Amino acid sequence: MTVTKSNTLTERIRVETESFFAPKDSDQRKGYYHFGYRIRVTNEGEVPARLISRHWIITDGLGRIEEVKGLGVVGRQPRLLPGESHEYESCCPLYTRYGTMRGTYHMRRDDGSMFDVEIGEFNLWQVALSN
Repeated sequence: MTVTKSNTLTERIRVETESFFAPKDSDQRKGYYHFGYRIRVTNEGEVPARLISRHWIITDGLGRIEEVKGLGVVGRQPRLLPGESHEYESCCPLYTRYGTMRGTYHMRRDDGSMFDVEIGEFNLWQVALSN
């Protein structure tokens, strides 16, 4: 399994990503590639913050861009106390063997202030066709 990662820190919120190819959910003969990713969001600051929404920019191997926006992550809007983390796993289908993902989380501190947190770019790629 090939894994790629990113690690960014914005406004004292750390976002760590890890992506992987999911061959069992892919149909490589038809050009359908399924990638999974794990995210860990950690509040390294001193004030609680809630993850309100997400904005993903997904680019496939042909340069086609898809933007995905929505509330929370996998149905949740986690509130992170100082030192707390939230982890989740999701997926991204592509019609090319490789691509990239990057984006932002829109967050709100308990004092009502809003800010965006960078999700560093990470690769989605499948190295070789499997049997």
